[in-house]
Parts: sequence; structure tokens; C-alpha cells
Amino acid sequence: MTSFRLAYVPGATPAKWVRTWGERQPDVPLELVAVPAAEATELIRARGADAALLRSPIDRDGLHAIPLYTETTVVVVPKDHLIAAADEVSTADLADDVVLHPLDDTIEWPSLPGRPAVSRPESTADAIELVAAGVGVLVVPQSLARLHHRRDLTYRTVADAPQSSVALSWLEDETTELMETFIGIVRGRTLNSTRGRQQQPASSEKKRPERKAAAPKKPVARRSGGGAPKRGKPRRKS
Repeated sequence: MTSFRLAYVPGATPAKWVRTWGERQPDVPLELVAVPAAEATELIRARGADAALLRSPIDRDGLHAIPLYTETTVVVVPKDHLIAAADEVSTADLADDVVLHPLDDTIEWPSLPGRPAVSRPESTADAIELVAAGVGVLVVPQSLARLHHRRDLTYRTVADAPQSSVALSWLEDETTELMETFIGIVRGRTLNSTRGRQQQPASSEKKRPERKAAAPKKPVARRSGGGAPKRGKPRRKS
């Protein structure tokens, strides 16, 4: 059976598009494939998935990529940290903190804020554990802070930090009809608009409406004496 395989990196949320796919393509299952951020593009090139939801930066060699949305950047801290008392912070507010920088970080930093850690954690999940242990703080896209939520941690927006964007990517030479369908879904096209494009005739010339035949005129009644009947005011009776 034909299927459509969609890979997604941690924190990406394809659920709403999966539901729409099920409504429009009930005979073609959509299979979700969880993939680490660093392996997403290689999975597409190896044809392990038809498309992927991944984060910038993206190695675009041989790939299409449609930006979908940009995420808010937040700092994850223990609930008793001073930052937890603020609604929003800046990178300057992190100057005295050890800021963890995991190897799978997807934020492109011109220069890292805060003080560097002794070593880099292997993953964001490992960095979260270190934050809970009081080793340092972690700056990540908001969806990752939600994904790794813990009761003893919280997060606050970092207003001036670089932001990470999520994109839909697939092979340049494999834009199939199913791929076009999924592109339409993530771009918010309605089912009717999609059908309209598919059924549009090759010629843009519009057909002229056919004219209806005129109804035959009724013959005018004539007097036996010949000539048209005279019209005028009725005479008064004497």
C-alpha cells in the first residue's frame, strides 16, 4: 500500500496536519518518523522519509525547504532562580550564569551569552538534567522547553536572542502529487482550492453562454372586416 512518510525533529508538532491529511487522503496512510535534529536532512537524502519538519540551519544541497514558522527563544531555569521572578529577560541578564550549549543546539549564536560550561552536553535532554541539578541554565526554542517540561523548572522569554525557524523540506527531484498535497495542507489551502487548480482546463478561454431562442410573437387579432382594430375611449351610454 502507498504511504507518505513524514519525519519530524524534537519539538515539532505535525498533529494538526496529520488530521487534515487523514481527511483528504483516507486511502494513503501518513507515517510519522521521529528523528534527531542533526540527522533529519540525511534521512531525506537516503529516502527514509518523503519529507521532514526540521529546524534551521538547513543544509539545502539538493533539497527544497518551505519556512513554516519561527519560534520564541526562552531560557530554562530552576523555579527558585532569580530569572523566574521576571516576565522577560535579555542575553545581558544571563552574564553571570553558566549557559549550557548542547551539541544538538539549533540556535545560531553570533556569540554565546553568559559564562561557558566546562563541557558541552550531548543533547538538549542532557542539558535539561544539568539545569535541574543547578549546573547552569539553557537557552532553547520554546517548543523544546515544553517538550522537556519538569515541575522543578520554568522558562522565560529571551527578547534579544536569535530565533529558530521550522521548515518543511523534501528532495528537489521528488515533488510528487502526494508531496504537493502535503504542501497545500501546511500552507493552509482548502480542499476546494486544491481541486480548483487540478481541474482547471488547459485553455483559459471562457465559453460564451448560449443564447436562448426567442419565443414566437403572438399574432394580433384582426376584425373580419380587415384592418387592425381601432383603439380609443369607450363611449358613454345615452
